[in-house]
Amino acid sequence: MNLFKYNGTLYIVPTPIGNLSDITYRALKILKEVDLIACENIKRTNILLEHFNIKNTLISFNKNNEFYKTDNLIQKLKQGKKIALVSNAGTPIINDPGYLLIKKCHIFCIQIIPLPGPCSAITALSASGISTNRFCYEGFLPSKKKIRQNLLHSLRKEKRTIIFCESKYRIIETIKDIINEIGKNRHIVIAREITKKWEIIYGNKAKVMLSWLENNKNIYSKGENIIIINGYKKDKNINISENTINTFQILKNFLSLKQSVLITSKIHKVSKNNLYQYAIKNKEK
Repeated sequence: MNLFKYNGTLYIVPTPIGNLSDITYRALKILKEVDLIACENIKRTNILLEHFNIKNTLISFNKNNEFYKTDNLIQKLKQGKKIALVSNAGTPIINDPGYLLIKKCHIFCIQIIPLPGPCSAITALSASGISTNRFCYEGFLPSKKKIRQNLLHSLRKEKRTIIFCESKYRIIETIKDIINEIGKNRHIVIAREITKKWEIIYGNKAKVMLSWLENNKNIYSKGENIIIINGYKKDKNINISENTINTFQILKNFLSLKQSVLITSKIHKVSKNNLYQYAIKNKEK
């Protein structure tokens, strides 16, 4: 059964995020063989093509023109053209133009072939030392301070690892916002200039990271940053009110531990298990 109405094919081709050697053989083959390459920035893509001695037709396809150029590309695909979609760096569509084009390819039953390849967020996560089993990607943080703070506040109890992108211009302000909205002791990792000469991946408590950045301003003076935040973990410390403790201690002078816990929990309506754990933890006190 033929799932596609047209012979054209759109290839989603990831390109290196810094080190040109990270390109795949398959990506180079596609870039050579397609009828044209739709790229976010012609100058940037030309640097890549010239490095590998590839000559092909390039057209600009970016956030400023994608709405009116999408229909033009769809027409070419309907005519049977093979088109490669590339961004400035990394995997296209992720924070880059192309969503509308992909959506319309699905609507018109045009074949889409995605190639695997570089992605700064995943590359940074793999080296972060933070849990990779479950994570959420929030893209670039809002540039407006209040909106950014509200977003961070909404994620303060997100249990999954959180990944953001941030520019060099706002990195310190963003770390301050993380401290205020998520917590000064939350572990975070900053990955800067992934795969490039000045690559740095470093993690610590948010308050330590702020001090580190403020004392080493040259560290973030170039390039973009990936910020990875450890997911929320419920505080294991058991908080028991002072009145509850006083009641428990009085009863403990006359009754067994089990009886003291049972009566105290009923008087103050607290969990027997929490009170018992508190008693065991503070036995010597």
